[in-house]
Amino acid sequence: MFHPTVFDNIKIAFENQLYDYDNLDGILMITDRTDMLNLAVMSREFTLAFKLTDGFKVTSEVVLLSSVKELSDEILETPGSNPGCSLLLRFYMEVTEPPLQCPEVERILAGIWGPELKPEQSLSFRYGGEEQIYNNCIQLTFKRQITEEQMEDIPNLLAHLLQSAEELESV
Repeated sequence: MFHPTVFDNIKIAFENQLYDYDNLDGILMITDRTDMLNLAVMSREFTLAFKLTDGFKVTSEVVLLSSVKELSDEILETPGSNPGCSLLLRFYMEVTEPPLQCPEVERILAGIWGPELKPEQSLSFRYGGEEQIYNNCIQLTFKRQITEEQMEDIPNLLAHLLQSAEELESV
């Protein structure tokens, strides 16, 4: 009989809450969902992207990752292991004035997540365009593994995620 992994259980917890925010509460719209198994390295990646119902500038994304080691430690019940997965949060938005807007993004996210979770901003643009519009991919990487023990924290984490998306809409 199939026994769901920690990755599966955490993925379902995020899905349930975010789809409830979409279907029941109407505060966001799910825009993309991926659930990938990379057979070359036997890793898993799950992403769920959304936009706030009242927002149009920012796309937010929850990303869960699990490596072959994490999966095998759990399946083989490796002594001393604590199975979990990695969590990333991403925000995508366009900026026209990076020297002004990027520090503002950092200030907003530091105010919500604290100084220990430093955002990484990557800018790109389409060469030859009439306007210089930059695509900003902002990533927050949690430094520790997420385990089933943190599942109770998911509603609070998602509240911070929604607050981040809402405040980034004003940049």
